[in-house]
Amino acid sequence: MFIKNCWYVAAWDTEVPADGFLTRTITGVPVVLWRDSTGKIVAFEDRCCHRGAPLSKGRREGDCLRCMYHGLKFDRSGTCVEIPSQKTIPPQARVRSFPVVETHRWVWIWMGDAAAADTALVPDTHWLNDPAWRSNDGYIHYDVGYLLIADNLLDFSHLPYVHPTTLGGSEDYAKVVPKVERTARGVKVTRWTIDTEAPGFIQKVRPFAGRVDRWNIYDFVMPGVLLMDSGMALTGTGAPDGNRIDAAEFRGCQALTPETENSTHYFFAHPHNFLIDRPDVTTSIHQSVVTAFAEDREMIMAQQTSLSQDGGFKMVNLGIDSALTQFRWMVSRQIEEESKHAAAA
Repeated sequence: MFIKNCWYVAAWDTEVPADGFLTRTITGVPVVLWRDSTGKIVAFEDRCCHRGAPLSKGRREGDCLRCMYHGLKFDRSGTCVEIPSQKTIPPQARVRSFPVVETHRWVWIWMGDAAAADTALVPDTHWLNDPAWRSNDGYIHYDVGYLLIADNLLDFSHLPYVHPTTLGGSEDYAKVVPKVERTARGVKVTRWTIDTEAPGFIQKVRPFAGRVDRWNIYDFVMPGVLLMDSGMALTGTGAPDGNRIDAAEFRGCQALTPETENSTHYFFAHPHNFLIDRPDVTTSIHQSVVTAFAEDREMIMAQQTSLSQDGGFKMVNLGIDSALTQFRWMVSRQIEEESKHAAAA
């Protein structure tokens, strides 16, 4: 089961063409995304109400979409406005439409009660198109449920072991106990590693002459959006006190969107605010992140295979699991509350 009353990332803005369609399954629902005559994105369930044909096999006609099986035409709201074979249009002749917000390079979709879709709840990812920051677009498809990936993102003690030559750095990073705080919409994790080695990915493009103080401070918003302030500065220059002198800073934006119970869309970017006039630096940082996330994917897929071999296996929780334990509890609680509300309705 999934949280429905929330904003999920459905796509990068460039994925939805001016003409044509983008299809994507989200929380088990097939969705077709398209742009009307003004360029505004519309999202329908990708299934005609007549005989269930995919609307993505149809065509756009102005601000309408026509099913190319029997010709039913639907306006932006999903209401059928024309049936070629008859003049009368039944009131139930409509397809489900979803609230959509296109902002800061991401297309957000609300899969639950449309009346509850509050645009103020869309997470802020302005770094993705802020002229003071640079990044490249990333996407990975996982054949794993999103919560296993969330576990990985909520515990960075794995960095030195899974990513020793990319994002990891020295093993003293894993010894740090992060500060975990529960928020109204998820958890906040703060991790400082003082006087440590700079990780390999930064030394490639912006090398530090000595050891650094490194931080990863991020909000993990239910059900799967990570917004991170991270970076490093030379040890002793005051970064822990807020003096980020000559620092290398990043604003990680990552989103997990459930495709099905056993598959996930993973959108990501790692904006940086230094050497922004050097596309080669942005490319190098992005490739390091891509390589590291491929390392994550290999480990998580192997974990999934291992878990599937023993349905009775019980994980042993450690102190480092505080963030992911709290987050999973919050997700379960919201799913339960939504289920109770739906049952009552």
